[in-house]
Amino acid sequence: MSALGRPVSAVGRAVRRLGHSRWFAACTPLLVPADRLVARLTRGRVVALGLVPSLLITTTGRRSGQPRSNPLLYVPDGDAFVVTGSNWGRPEQPAWALNLLADPSATVSIGGARIPVRARLAEGAERERLWALLVAEWPAYRTYLRRAGGRDIRVFRLEPTAAPDRR
Repeated sequence: MSALGRPVSAVGRAVRRLGHSRWFAACTPLLVPADRLVARLTRGRVVALGLVPSLLITTTGRRSGQPRSNPLLYVPDGDAFVVTGSNWGRPEQPAWALNLLADPSATVSIGGARIPVRARLAEGAERERLWALLVAEWPAYRTYLRRAGGRDIRVFRLEPTAAPDRR
């Protein structure tokens, strides 16, 4: 079972094990654009091939001002969505996380619904609680934390600001 209480397929279990591998993280320059394309084509109905709970987040580029979309694993926390800027354990912060710090308004697409959200950086005891939820869903986050070389891996709580648009 996943942290969301959903059964995890054999492929999903294998992907969770592979998530710890350096070569898996090295494949992300190929995997993430393909995942982004599938998510756009399916209007957020399929992200990460349905193997892990995922959403498509659209932020505003802090330099360009243009919309930027990225597939992310998430866990629910009440009516909010929790995501982390692990960047697969790379030493640099992911651009989407920096975008949220510059402008916390974003949109997430989940299961075909577009939901406007406001990001809040989790800190202290709340961050620890949310980090535990994330690690329960994707244990490789512990590996990414070690790989990140001391970089602060940010945790965001994405809080809906309006009802979902199911167009």
